[in-house]
Amino acid sequence: MNRLAFGAIVAAATCIGASAQAADFGYGRQPAPYTVNQPLNMYSWAGPYLGANVGYAWGDVTNNGASPSGPAGGLQAGYNWQSGPLVFGVEGDIQASGADDTFAAWKFSNPWFGTARGRVGYALNNILLYATGGLAFGSLKGETLGLSESHTSLGWTIGLGAEVALSQNWSAKAEYLYVDLSNSTFLTGLQHGYEFGMLRVGVNYHF
Repeated sequence: MNRLAFGAIVAAATCIGASAQAADFGYGRQPAPYTVNQPLNMYSWAGPYLGANVGYAWGDVTNNGASPSGPAGGLQAGYNWQSGPLVFGVEGDIQASGADDTFAAWKFSNPWFGTARGRVGYALNNILLYATGGLAFGSLKGETLGLSESHTSLGWTIGLGAEVALSQNWSAKAEYLYVDLSNSTFLTGLQHGYEFGMLRVGVNYHF
């Protein structure tokens, strides 16, 4: 009986020791560090932003030989929504323009214009490539022999761009827009509109 009792005590002690070691192995050690998946570390383009831009516009007046061109600059504001790498947004801008040209007795100029557009893009972390398009509006002014006439026209615009996040709040962008402002009847008796392209660069502050 003494041998049996001694054997039982040894076996019990061995089991208890093994259990304690297993407990130490499972709970005593620090767990392996958790690695966050890269998509969770991507720059977020979502939210509102406000910025400024400067560029150059060049184009043609319909039914006239004038080709107004010149510098332009202004302000833009927008809002983005993001789902994975896909970015959707809306943006509006207002521009002052120095584009003008004279053909025969007529001088045509585009004092200002603006756009209201949708944007859809693909984000490569802090780089956003996008297409944009929507409504355009602006003024075309005609002058001859001391007389002048201005018309504000609606139209459309389409373009492409790229934006790079420089920090959490600041980004820089480059963009090309094609703008078509519809025709209006001027003193010439003809319908004149303004079709132009614009290259511009700008910065945005993201809130």
